[in-house]
Amino acid sequence: MKDRKAVWPWVVVGVAVVGGAGWWLFRDNLSPAPGASPFAAQAPAGESRIEPPAAAPEAQPAQIPQHPLERDDSADAGLPALGDSDATAQQALASLFASDVLALLRQDHLVQRLVMHIDNLTQPAMPSNALAARPLPGSLQVEGDAASGGVRIAAANAARYAPWVKAFTAVDADALVAAYLRLYPLVQEAWREAGHPDGHFNDRLVAVIDHLLQAPEPARPLEVELDERGRYRFVDPGLQSRSVGQKLLLRLDAEQSRAVRQQLRAIRAAVTRGG
Repeated sequence: MKDRKAVWPWVVVGVAVVGGAGWWLFRDNLSPAPGASPFAAQAPAGESRIEPPAAAPEAQPAQIPQHPLERDDSADAGLPALGDSDATAQQALASLFASDVLALLRQDHLVQRLVMHIDNLTQPAMPSNALAARPLPGSLQVEGDAASGGVRIAAANAARYAPWVKAFTAVDADALVAAYLRLYPLVQEAWREAGHPDGHFNDRLVAVIDHLLQAPEPARPLEVELDERGRYRFVDPGLQSRSVGQKLLLRLDAEQSRAVRQQLRAIRAAVTRGG
């Protein structure tokens, strides 16, 4: 955990792909992307683009979706091409969330960024080019002293996340998933372009939600310490070894974590009704 800025990408953990929900990730969880990335490492000023994969993935047997979606394909007729979908995705998000909540969201290649971001929530580090949002202002709030009793995440730290937790947990899960279903053809195309030609993003979304729900629920406050680079990390090695997404839930206070988990369960139920 870094004591400077947190990164707040979207997360319905997937459903955020079209509905949006906040994941607040500290920059110590960021790492250079291994190998080729669908996002350009550096684009010319004023220009943002996506690089094609370095090589075509090997052919894989067709996969049967584990969690098929209940969808009306006739609703897809009005969808733009993936490369022209930013305005449509932004409009879907704006129908569910206030403008101040959406302000940190990156506007270019929105669907592709959200797909990449959600996919990486189960990893120990988040590639910087997979982020779907700009840094969240503020610093990690701590209390205590290393010389006498240790340093802990302060109760006041919860206020930093409160607006985003409220936005995510207050939105109607069915409305969120309805937007997800409408945009799903674009989401699925982005998922396959990211290196999963025979995969189904909804299966990945459910797997990510399940992973997040497996995060431990230790008693707060949680003790932290500075590492050799001057960044905060959990003292408990079992907590420090957790994924980017699970560490997020650990940084929230207990009440916020319970509320987020409840919403994730509601979203999971909504995206698995098809099977």
